[in-house]
Amino acid sequence: MQLKGITWDHPRGYDPVAAASEAYKATAGIPLFWDKRSLQAFADAPILELAERYDFIILDHPHVGQIAETGALLPLPAPKDPAASLGGSAESYVWNETHWAYAVDAACQMSAYRPDLGATLPKTWEEFLEPNANRFRALTPLLPVDAFDMFMTLVAGRGGEEMPTDQTQFVSDDNGLYALDVLKALYRLGPDDQVDMNPIHVLETLSETDDFACSPCLFGYVNYARPGFRTHRISYFDMPISEGASRPRAILGGAGIGVSAKTAHPEEAIQFAQWITSQEVQSGIYLDNNGQPANRHTWLEQQSNDAVSGFFEGGFRTIDNAWTRPRAPWFLDYVDEVCAIMPDFFRKDIASDAFLASLNKLYVHHSKGAV
Repeated sequence: MQLKGITWDHPRGYDPVAAASEAYKATAGIPLFWDKRSLQAFADAPILELAERYDFIILDHPHVGQIAETGALLPLPAPKDPAASLGGSAESYVWNETHWAYAVDAACQMSAYRPDLGATLPKTWEEFLEPNANRFRALTPLLPVDAFDMFMTLVAGRGGEEMPTDQTQFVSDDNGLYALDVLKALYRLGPDDQVDMNPIHVLETLSETDDFACSPCLFGYVNYARPGFRTHRISYFDMPISEGASRPRAILGGAGIGVSAKTAHPEEAIQFAQWITSQEVQSGIYLDNNGQPANRHTWLEQQSNDAVSGFFEGGFRTIDNAWTRPRAPWFLDYVDEVCAIMPDFFRKDIASDAFLASLNKLYVHHSKGAV
């Protein structure tokens, strides 16, 4: 017997599951092999197709609505340690009161900076609307999917977590216009190629050059906080909040491990999924091999570890208050169409009210009155 899984093509996605699988083989006697897919395919590839070929799928939680609808994955037993959930990580893989995956990797949109450059750090989003906002030396990943995630983060931070708002609006006019204005301000503070940058591109720029001092909103990677990973270490800080808000409401990211409904070895596959998400593994071999654990106990332990405390301590409050985006079956197709028009918002300087009207029109088309 052997088991096979597919993860995403990055050291954080592949190295920890491969190392853990070798350790599991040594103790349980079950060989496990892993293939990789691109970060874009991680977000887009249909889980149903992957489930035909793999026993395990490392997946993004917005897929759970479609997973439940198609039956691509097996329903899983509830996690053995409910207290191990970091923010909403465990709950993000629950749909219709069923667990479709276990959180194996935790992330959210965070704020990153270069401690050695001594730059001022923003505390509120409104500071980016001020004339002297260039003092932050900010670089923001505005690749369409990241820009739209940030749009939702900004809306949620003003109390608009309930998305869609109603049958005709994805978000309220007030919150939507606010979020778009902040996004446009961040675009104007940096180079035009921010529109082509994902979080990895921004973290590479921050860690390898002195051109920028911070990024106020990107999905965090623990690798860049480690000594020796790149020329300069990155640390993380509390995400800015909107004036009058009490806490950040960043979009939750990360990854879960699901078990294919077509696996020939469901019991053994579920046992491995439970094992790799346990505190012992997450705090040990998973973390030691470029992993970014989803176990809350691990995050608390690592805040005193100088090698990674810049991530686990600096980003803890933000991720513990993270927010789960919509996961209904229509949502992913809606995001695809929003991403197709997002670059024009920046590069053609489309007015915020006109662009918000386009977002709502697309929402009505895809949701068809789902609220």
